[in-house]
Amino acid sequence: MAQHIARKRFGQHFLSDGGIIDAIVQGIAPQPGDAMVEIGPGLAALTQPLVERLGRLTVIELDRDLAKRLREHGQLDVIESDVLKVDFAALAARLAGDPRQPLRVVGNLPYNISTPILFHLLGFAHLIADQHFMLQKEVIDRMVARPATSDYSRLSVMLQWRYAMENILFVPPESFEPPPRVDSAVVRMVPFAQPPVLDAARLGEIVQVAFSQRRKILRHTLGKWLDEHGFSGPFDAQRRAEEVPVAEYVALAQAVPPAPAPLVLSG
Repeated sequence: MAQHIARKRFGQHFLSDGGIIDAIVQGIAPQPGDAMVEIGPGLAALTQPLVERLGRLTVIELDRDLAKRLREHGQLDVIESDVLKVDFAALAARLAGDPRQPLRVVGNLPYNISTPILFHLLGFAHLIADQHFMLQKEVIDRMVARPATSDYSRLSVMLQWRYAMENILFVPPESFEPPPRVDSAVVRMVPFAQPPVLDAARLGEIVQVAFSQRRKILRHTLGKWLDEHGFSGPFDAQRRAEEVPVAEYVALAQAVPPAPAPLVLSG
């Protein structure tokens, strides 16, 4: 079989370190019958040990040549698609069979679109048991960051309100072919069984305003936005965005009045 050349436009770096692969599989702990989906299986370095434990595995691969190779494997169901276009609700309904059995999602995410993928999956968190992703370590540092640290960011808030997360494994560049110019890591993401009830779009709006000028005191940014949107509750705007805990951003999203419905004139 011809050697596959990594494609820069897909952000391809193929995992090749057997010890790291074993550690990732151990962290995922796949069980026979799990409804598991792998994003970006590449050359199947992680795919093969997973499917050996699962019996069957669904994979999502954008690269046409790689998807063709993967279809030759008798235990893989291959979805040739951009993962951002995949409807995970339809996929869960097809794979799980039992609606009480949620999906498990894993993958070595392309560094150039890792954040859009995380936000895409956020909309399906209620259907997912857990997610294990290899990402740029710098991204995972932001995902799991605590308030009042330099890594605490919009990404921290937008994921931490919905998931319990932990960095479970460091992965050096030499674990890949070709080696990336950055360190990698593996994150475990477990959706909360009873997340706060809120409008995620409203939370996203609040957090984006807050972190738009993160060096400024919030009264110059989010404070003005809250006034304009009819919020009259208590909130200390004499802080910077990174000093506000996730729970306070959640409380704001729950308290800010919804936007008025547009007036519809008839006849």
